[in-house]
Amino acid sequence: MKFTLKIILLLVLSIAVFSCDNDDGNADNQNVCNYEGFTFLDTQNNTQTLIAEADLTTDFFDTSSNGPEVEIYQTANPGDFWFVTTVVAANTSGTGSLSIGNTIHTVNVTCQRTGTGVGDEMRFDITGSGLEAEFCVVIDVFH
Repeated sequence: MKFTLKIILLLVLSIAVFSCDNDDGNADNQNVCNYEGFTFLDTQNNTQTLIAEADLTTDFFDTSSNGPEVEIYQTANPGDFWFVTTVVAANTSGTGSLSIGNTIHTVNVTCQRTGTGVGDEMRFDITGSGLEAEFCVVIDVFH
């Protein structure tokens, strides 16, 4: 019994250590994305969507009518899949719009990492009613 309890405790401790926040400033792999591109989990239907970073275009607008903002869209299908937010400063939160399959979701956005030029990485955590998503993209166009 004690042996089983020790194994369970060790397993729980291992899970806690290896599932830590990748952007806490202390993780060994904090500069590595779990998936380069877009990951989307529809928690209501238990479906997942992955779009590789190579299939996405990221436009960073330094000055727009809304202030700095980012637009990310699927290069081959920009009208069907896109994301827009003005949350572009690291460690800030706000809202944005995410369109998947012509359904537009108003989502909560946290900017984990930001860039200011072509080739810089940006990361966003996105949550909303029944969905969780993450972008790990590279700025393609700077306006």
